[in-house]
Amino acid sequence: MHVLLLRTPKQHSMYYIALVTIAAIGILPNGTTGDNNSLYVANHPAQDSLTKIGKTVFYTHCSNCHKDSSVGLAPGFTILTTMTPRSIFAALTTGKMRAQAAPLSETERKAVAQWLTGSAVKTTTLPEAAYTKFTMPAAATPFDHSGWGNNMAGTGFRSNEQAGINRHNISTLTLKWVFAFPDATVMRTKPAVVGNWLLVGGQYGEVFALDRNTGKIGWQFMADAAVRGAIAVVRNGASVRAYFADFSTNVYALDVKTGNLVWKQRAGFDPQSAITGSVAVYNGMVYVPVSSVEVATAFNGNYPCCTSSGGLVAMDAGTGRLLWIHRVLPVAVLTGKTKRGKPIYSPSGAPVWSSPTIDAKNGLVFIGTGENYSRPSTTTSDAIQALDLKTGALKWNFQGTTQDAYNLACPVMENCPDSTGPDFDFGMAPMLVKRKDGKDILVVGQKSGEVYALQPGSGALLWKTRIGRGGMLGGIHWGMACDGRYAYAANADNIYAINKRDTSFPVSPGMYALDLFTGKVVWKTASPDCTGKPGCIAGNSAAPVASPGIVWAGGLDGVMRAYDTGSGHIIWEYNTSKNFDAVNGIKAHGGAIDGPPPVLSNGMLFVNSGYGMFGQLPGNVLLAFSVGEAER
Repeated sequence: MHVLLLRTPKQHSMYYIALVTIAAIGILPNGTTGDNNSLYVANHPAQDSLTKIGKTVFYTHCSNCHKDSSVGLAPGFTILTTMTPRSIFAALTTGKMRAQAAPLSETERKAVAQWLTGSAVKTTTLPEAAYTKFTMPAAATPFDHSGWGNNMAGTGFRSNEQAGINRHNISTLTLKWVFAFPDATVMRTKPAVVGNWLLVGGQYGEVFALDRNTGKIGWQFMADAAVRGAIAVVRNGASVRAYFADFSTNVYALDVKTGNLVWKQRAGFDPQSAITGSVAVYNGMVYVPVSSVEVATAFNGNYPCCTSSGGLVAMDAGTGRLLWIHRVLPVAVLTGKTKRGKPIYSPSGAPVWSSPTIDAKNGLVFIGTGENYSRPSTTTSDAIQALDLKTGALKWNFQGTTQDAYNLACPVMENCPDSTGPDFDFGMAPMLVKRKDGKDILVVGQKSGEVYALQPGSGALLWKTRIGRGGMLGGIHWGMACDGRYAYAANADNIYAINKRDTSFPVSPGMYALDLFTGKVVWKTASPDCTGKPGCIAGNSAAPVASPGIVWAGGLDGVMRAYDTGSGHIIWEYNTSKNFDAVNGIKAHGGAIDGPPPVLSNGMLFVNSGYGMFGQLPGNVLLAFSVGEAER
């Protein structure tokens, strides 16, 4: 951990990126995933007695079922380290592990939670003034919004009626309130809009219902681990439910009227399964994308790499009952040994990082996959897949990059595959787009910096356009948007994680508009240079959102910008990387804008700010902007 703090942004390397990623998902500062936790002990010789007790209790009572290399549905060690201390303590005291933990004292349960997470069991108390009465809207409104891509097709588009912000009133857009998430450093969930309320998740498992006009809390729910994706809201008569997943692969259904849990079900099918994307709900089924933290666990040379697979899980929306599982890869088998004689398993990897996209007309659901973690590689990594909505059967597979085997042991550690791949995931949700001629096409961007148009029914390639150099953090990283005229691509080309193997294309971060018929670049607007500003990175990694005449995109420099869709000119901007006075009375600061797109609803703009990963600027705020009352 000290190595990370001593390196400056100009000293980024693949090794640095690997360490930061491992720290971000929870392996550090607790140590490696080996049995002796040697890295933590070496760097923290003065551990307190409670932490020592926790380590002893874990390896005496818990480790047999919670090893990263174990077989079964028990979360692996790495997954446990990503959970909140409060959630682990609750599981041991009143939750699913209470029978196993019955012999343990309260002190021992707290000690286990503290040792696994690196934090004491505590609950941040917000002031009474941060709360207000929750009143459920009687019916849906035209401004309601939920899910990752604004609609089942994932196009990231909001109409003038839905958005309430247009070219005529955008100049009146001003900051109305700021909500700060306690102790947070990463903001990567997208608010849902239900009438006058926002539903938004947090880094430590919080889900808040916030009054959209004041930012005050109507109710609060605590999940077991970080809520990293968007929340989907479904009305069915008098029933209004919110669906989401946490990083530990628990899927939740909440009663929006009360914030109470209706059901919870684990979706992970491997010990190191994780969820980084958003669920999609359609026709009584919840579609859950499954990724894996094994990409980081492989950094430990003693770990037998690698066995996990990405996938998609379908659940019954009413009960949480598991309906089907699609594994991108078959079960891994022993295929070789490392230079030191450690076992190598494959196939592995191909995580599904992002939200699934629904094609109701063709009865399909689309997902994007990432790289393999070990060799031999497969044809299903770095791919777009179409599955049957009802059964999960694979209908077609399109691969963007072949032979891409990579994990965070690369480039020099024990578990790095031979002939290291470039790590060119499809990290965004595919967009199902209807062109002006009425034809549906599937548009998707890749971390390679390439944008593809595919035929939805077959996966046949229609066109391909390269807009960036690409790299480990994008190229096209989190998403795109479309208004039926152009596809708008955010290109990160993060200079600290750029692809150095191919110099044939320039490093070119910024926003791009592509013609839907040909893929031709209509306009491009470079990310403004921020050289010399501490912690600032020029690039557009976060997903954008489109409305008539405007495309909205946040930058890694912390600036939220609105672009003219015809020319690419910047017509409005706001720097979020600063201190704020928060309505809930705690410290508030913005930082890099990465991950989810902003939300437009009834004359208001909601923006997450802060992304303390990969050397980017941390922050903990949700900002609410509003046009002038006379302009609504």
